[in-house]
Amino acid sequence: MQTIGHILAALCDYSPTGSEPAISRFTNDSREVIVGSVFVAFVGEKVDGHQFITSAFERGAVAAIVEKPDPNFSAVDLRISPPHIQNLAAPIQIVVENSERALQAVARYWRRQHPVRVIGITGSVGKTTTKELTANVLSQRFRTLKSEKNFNTEIGLPLQLLNLRPEHERVVLEMGMYVKGDIALLASIAQPNVGIVTNVGTVHVERAGSRQAIVEGKRELVEALPADGVAILNYDDKHVRGMADHTNAQVMTYGLTAKADLWASDIESVGWDGMRFALNYQGEKLHIQVPMMGRHSVQTALRAAAAGLVEGMAWEDIIVGLQSHRDEMRLQVVAGPNGSRLIDDSYNASPQSMIAALNLLDDLEGRKVAVLGDMLELGSDEVDGHIRVGLRSAEVADILIAVGKRAKLIALAARDGGLANVHHLPNTDAAIQLVTDLAQPNDIILVKASYGARLTRIVKQLIRSEDDRNPS
Repeated sequence: MQTIGHILAALCDYSPTGSEPAISRFTNDSREVIVGSVFVAFVGEKVDGHQFITSAFERGAVAAIVEKPDPNFSAVDLRISPPHIQNLAAPIQIVVENSERALQAVARYWRRQHPVRVIGITGSVGKTTTKELTANVLSQRFRTLKSEKNFNTEIGLPLQLLNLRPEHERVVLEMGMYVKGDIALLASIAQPNVGIVTNVGTVHVERAGSRQAIVEGKRELVEALPADGVAILNYDDKHVRGMADHTNAQVMTYGLTAKADLWASDIESVGWDGMRFALNYQGEKLHIQVPMMGRHSVQTALRAAAAGLVEGMAWEDIIVGLQSHRDEMRLQVVAGPNGSRLIDDSYNASPQSMIAALNLLDDLEGRKVAVLGDMLELGSDEVDGHIRVGLRSAEVADILIAVGKRAKLIALAARDGGLANVHHLPNTDAAIQLVTDLAQPNDIILVKASYGARLTRIVKQLIRSEDDRNPS
């Protein structure tokens, strides 16, 4: 059982007695506080969490980790050495120099109290779907904790680790990065036994500085693995494959070539029903169909299967985990306008993921409409990345609707590639109207862009319009 005593043990010289107030959860959002919560107050760029200390205590928080204590509530000041710890009755403020570093220290301490195996996942594309599928596979045999949503940052990951309980046997955590050092920090907190690297692309290269900086940043996961750990690496990505030389752990590769330890062959799309392929490993060949669409889903399945094999699972359980999972994260298929189908992949985008989505569109039957928006934070790859997407659009789409300033490059490249029905629009409102006017029964409409391009508005409006036409 987590108590306030564990927080203090992580942050100062304190031995928990077991009589301290129990903790139900940690959160940095006062609206998510339930009875027994610890509220962590951060000074953000726009909002100062210290404004919500009272609200958190009113909702039932037993403690708050703060930098600026509210004089209306009791406090233990850990900025003083040694701190004066006398009365720990709830509600109480634990005052620290830096709330973020304190949260990380508590999560690091809590992870060390549990003899659990941690699987860390990073990469430019596919982290969240890999995390979901890997957790689904492992849960067929082990009591598995996974990071929720895409909580993969220096704040999100510690919050997820603090959900660890004695009954958990495996933990699956997503690890994101903007700059070098981010994943090294996350690994120091989570102490992973297994590291999965999906690929290295140019998403966030504007912040990271270069593709090489991204390679070095992602590589921090395998560098942090212990000698008895395992690095699961994408053989098809030369940048990831090269990480084998930078880890003390064992290495297992996966890919679409027989040179990998675990590889897929006989790959076939079965449209809306998913993908069919064969898994090849140590002389065995197992044919499988999974309910995930797109050729890129085969790579995701390989990663999850590799994790299951590394953790000693039988093929029977691994396959059940692969086949029982439906991707409920970012890619959604919903009813679109005028009897069309809408593929909503509007949460995020990079050249790699955009082309993977177009490859999926290519596998499906029907007139293909691609609604593509700006890809952000590509840095020096911005022009070339948008052009590559435009050229692939010309090969796949019957109609292309490019939305946004950067997406004009997609439109121009698609025209150069021979696609005649190309539209470039300045904003989402114009796109909503055009898609509504153009859509026909059996059309497949793909909507994809970086989240900042706000193409989510197109999806929401089109779904709302369809609901208005078909009231329940």
